[in-house]
Amino acid sequence: MELNLTVALVSSLLTAVIGPIAVHIVKERLEKRKKDVLKESIENNTLITNKVEEIKELTKADRVWITQFHNGGTFYPTGKSIQKFSMFYETVSQGTDSIQSSFQQIPISLFSKSINHLLTDDIIAIPNFKDETIATYGLKYVAEESGCKSAYIFAIRSIEGKFIGILGIDYVKHKVNLSIDKINELLVEATTIGGVINKH
Repeated sequence: MELNLTVALVSSLLTAVIGPIAVHIVKERLEKRKKDVLKESIENNTLITNKVEEIKELTKADRVWITQFHNGGTFYPTGKSIQKFSMFYETVSQGTDSIQSSFQQIPISLFSKSINHLLTDDIIAIPNFKDETIATYGLKYVAEESGCKSAYIFAIRSIEGKFIGILGIDYVKHKVNLSIDKINELLVEATTIGGVINKH
């Protein structure tokens, strides 16, 4: 009698508790299979690429780029993560050199001055790299290498406010002094890009 009761209880437990959990797990796995991760990635990359092109047109810039922070391995012997950034998106005007291949797997320590400034102030505006009175935050040598005469650089943040990347607008053919209104517009664009990157 007791054995029958135990079997009945175990059977009820399996049916009432484990059955629905198993159904839930199977359903979740099927949903994941339905998601096309590659398709989602391509769609998000297309959104960002289109946004970069729009910004180039909006600002009449020669080069617009986006870098993102990532983990680039670990330090020996501490095992701590090496923080790096890479340029994932770039568009250039005709006659302007691409710099994307030069900015892959770059340790953030090489740009600590400019990155620290963006971390607190969200923008670096350099209307003229040759003007000694304008702070360049250690970017002057990069400007010389890339032929950049003016640059406007914005922090990209996640929805939670985490610093996840950088939006850069470069002028190579001539110096440009963007208005406050245009700079504010670009701050909004950086926020939009942050939302798309965060989703991806």
